[in-house]
Amino acid sequence: MYALYVFAVAFAALCAAATSRLLLTPVQKRIGDTALLRDAEPACADTRAAPAIVRPDGAVNTETFDGAEFEAAAALMNARQTAVLKRFFDILFSLALILFLAPLLALTAIAIKLDSAGPILYRQRRVGFGGKEFEVFKFRSMITDAEANGPQYAALKDARITRTGRIIRKYRIDEIPQAINVLRGEMSFVGPRPERPEFVRELEQEIPLYHCRHLIKPGITGWAQVKYEYAASVEGARTKLRYDLYYMRHFSPLLDIVIVLMTVRVALFGLGSR
Repeated sequence: MYALYVFAVAFAALCAAATSRLLLTPVQKRIGDTALLRDAEPACADTRAAPAIVRPDGAVNTETFDGAEFEAAAALMNARQTAVLKRFFDILFSLALILFLAPLLALTAIAIKLDSAGPILYRQRRVGFGGKEFEVFKFRSMITDAEANGPQYAALKDARITRTGRIIRKYRIDEIPQAINVLRGEMSFVGPRPERPEFVRELEQEIPLYHCRHLIKPGITGWAQVKYEYAASVEGARTKLRYDLYYMRHFSPLLDIVIVLMTVRVALFGLGSR
């Protein structure tokens, strides 16, 4: 039984590495295609002076777009046929995640309980589709009174994080219970990460187009999560927004699969800071 798990994990890692190499390179070539760039320019743009609207690393230059560009992209993603297909993959991926990782989830729950006082799971308010708030489920990775002084970004080597918390955050295990949110229809498996209401109010004032992230369902993982490290500042959120908006403009079922496989690689090797 456990040999099967080891084989499956190794196979997933191999697929993730191969997919990153074979599938993402053609995507980046398509990004640089002049026809795509011309099609994505605003109608009133001066093509002689306009900066590149898609960056080589798979992010968009937000200065070349207005909100209408992403409202149109979101409308295509939310169209009935596309939404039904994406919902099918959401349910499939979420059930597979819970069933496949059931032994790991049980061990994580025991470790959290033995490591520090407090609940195994906790709920936290986040902003989702249409700007509506919902409660996200996560494994507890911090001490119970971590926010006695109010909401704050998690910092690198944050003293509030428990010993078990450092491990589960490094390998993204703390995010797995959000599969419950996906099954409930509050989230998608792939999409922009939902942020806390307190931070959203600040970020919408500081970052143009930030509200566009709420035109589609948030996700457990996303293009920003596999392309950029953990963001704990306004500037980090600004950079991640460029990747989120790229995802909206270039969404396809294939891109979702690529992101899922890249997430496996990130999780297995603990890539990125948390």
